[in-house]
Order: sequence, then C-alpha cells, then structure tokens
Amino acid sequence: MGCRRSLVLLTAALTVLMTGGTVPAGATVVSPYEVAVWGMNEPRGATRMLDSSGHGMHGRIGDEVGTGMSAEADGGYRFERLEPDTPPARPGHLVVVPHHAALNPESRDFAVTLRLRTTGKFGNIIQKGQATVAGGSFKLQIPNGRVDCMFRGSAGTIELVAPNRINDGYWHVVKCARLRGGVVLLIDGQQVDSRAGWTGPIANTWPVSIGGKMDCDQVEVGCDYYAGDLDYVIVEAA
Repeated sequence: MGCRRSLVLLTAALTVLMTGGTVPAGATVVSPYEVAVWGMNEPRGATRMLDSSGHGMHGRIGDEVGTGMSAEADGGYRFERLEPDTPPARPGHLVVVPHHAALNPESRDFAVTLRLRTTGKFGNIIQKGQATVAGGSFKLQIPNGRVDCMFRGSAGTIELVAPNRINDGYWHVVKCARLRGGVVLLIDGQQVDSRAGWTGPIANTWPVSIGGKMDCDQVEVGCDYYAGDLDYVIVEAA
C-alpha cells in the first residue's frame, strides 16, 4: 500500500521543519515496519477483521458495522450515524482489536494511516485508551469534519487539528505520526499540521477501538460514534 518508507520521510520532514535545514545525506534512519494492516475487505456479514501484516492482530466486527460496503474500494466498512449522547451505548457499532503490546507507540516512531469517506462532523475513528487511562493513549477523531489527532504520553500531550474539513463525501487518506521530534498530520499526502515536542512513552493495556469509545454510557461519558466509511487502517512503527 505504499507506506513502508513513510515514517522515514516524515522524520526527515519534521527535522527540516524544526531546524530550518536539511537532513544530512548520510543520516542513519530506521525503516518502518507494518505492525498491523486491516484492509477491511471482508464480505458482508463478516464478524472477524483480518490483519494481513502477518502479526495476527485480528479484530472483532460489531454486528452493527456494515462490511463489504464500498464497491470502489473493493470492500470497506460502513458505520451508520447514531445520535450523539443518546443512550443506550451501542457496542455493536465498534470494531475491537484485543490488546497487543506492539499496538502501543511506546517510545518508537509510530504512525496510523487510514482511508475514510464521510459527510458526518463528529466521532472517534480509532483509538487505544481513553482520556484518563494509565499509560497514555492515542486517537484520531473528526469533530466538525476536521481531522484531530492526539497522542498522550508520560511527558505530555500533542494534539493536531486539520485546518480544513474533509466531510465532503469523498475518499481521503489521513496519516498521523508521533515521532521523536514531534507529531505530523497529513491528508491526501499533504502536511496540514505539525508540532515539535516529545510526548514520552505511550503504553496501555486497552484494546484498539474503531468507530467510537468502548468505556461509555452515552450519559456521563459519550461514546463519540463515528459515522461514515472506512476502507483500511495501517499501523506502522520504527
């Protein structure tokens, strides 16, 4: 899927951004590897999301998630709109991948890439952990139709927000990377936001949740359910 050297390129781009210079030609870089690749190509009615990375990080597809929905993408999942903060919670709206240590950023360069299509303006797309979880957390969401990427670690939180809305009903590729020097957000291959700094390690024991929060009741804690289509999600680390 053309992502194998993306963390190297992002690291170089962030170095230039922070220093105003160029990356030395002989600089040592670590090639990224794909931690998990969820192609979301399962047929309609599937209950298991397959990881094609070879690492066995398969997920459970909730019974309210539409599979095999996008002819253009040869698959894809559909998440129907649910009214915000309106009980009851709907765990069937989620895709859940059990906890694996490799899905934690730890202190590594770490990136999440996904392809989405939505006309909604609300919802958490993917996350591992929630706001007060010990060990930190990360998530991508789309409030007001603008992608928001957040990494929370032991040394602090870095959150990026895209300047423009992408809830236009067209497919878009979103990548957010937490690097040693900062965080970078790209949409359709263009850098739209970045911030220098270090979050510190991020490691929790929570599953990865796609489509909204797991620990919520829609009364005291909103589930922030995503509405729209997802074509794939790729997790990389270096």
